[in-house]
Amino acid sequence: MNAPRVAVVVITYNSAEVLPDCLASLRGGGADGVELTDVVVVDNASSDASTEIARVTTGLPISVVQLTDNAGYAAGINAGVTALRGRPPEAVMVLNPDCRLRPRALATLAQALPASGRRGIVAPRLVNLDGTLQPTLRRLPTVPGAFAEAILGGRIADRLGFGELIFSDGPHESAGPAAWVTGAALLLAWSLLVAVGPWDERFLLYSEETEFMLRASDHGWSTWYEPAAVVEHKGGESGTRPGLAALLTVNKVALFRRRHGLIRGLAYSGSVLLGMCFRAAAGQRTARASVAALLFPSRRIRSLAELR
Repeated sequence: MNAPRVAVVVITYNSAEVLPDCLASLRGGGADGVELTDVVVVDNASSDASTEIARVTTGLPISVVQLTDNAGYAAGINAGVTALRGRPPEAVMVLNPDCRLRPRALATLAQALPASGRRGIVAPRLVNLDGTLQPTLRRLPTVPGAFAEAILGGRIADRLGFGELIFSDGPHESAGPAAWVTGAALLLAWSLLVAVGPWDERFLLYSEETEFMLRASDHGWSTWYEPAAVVEHKGGESGTRPGLAALLTVNKVALFRRRHGLIRGLAYSGSVLLGMCFRAAAGQRTARASVAALLFPSRRIRSLAELR
């Protein structure tokens, strides 16, 4: 049996500190068991050495796509997929540059993509740099779920089966279908990319993966979680940077309203705002930024340049 043909798209923005380890993980066993056709590094107008690091890396079929401004994660993915259209692989692995693939991660993910059928997205088990679980599984966003998270907090809401983010280890131990998952590392079938179309670039950061997976589901494609494939992910900036936290909050509210209409959208927005007000009153800086972004649209981030 021929090895599955997989390309990798890495989206960078001032990623010089983490990109070498990401690329080294592909050389060091992460791509074992697949035919690695391309490694496309799409750079969102970095001011550091990200592109130079990519260009001098040896042992990988690397090409660099340089964007003229920081257009966001979705735009980077779309540019990377476009670069592959002349030589389409069977699947594309989309990676944050702060990810490191454990041995045979790509092959394990590719094996979970059936030769036929409608399973088009496969997500790995994400772990922190110390090896502990980084929760990736999500439930569908709902008004009751947002309200439960606002009143009880995410972990208690999860234990009651309402919270969007699934914190507990148990569900992360078994392979199975998922409503949606963290987008830091995803294997996408080429046939899915052709059928569903490009990622929505209106989401500069955050909720772009949610929108894409839910849209794929609308078209009859499913997302699969495969914990036998392991990817280390640094992540976590949205928990410390107020601007990123506000963008995350605003985008998830905007996506819910787009999919569910004005009335349910207002109920969802109100529930999210309630939770952020509680956290802001407790002194959480990121929550204060989220409250301001929800209440005062003129303060919202319109361009990623504002985060620099």
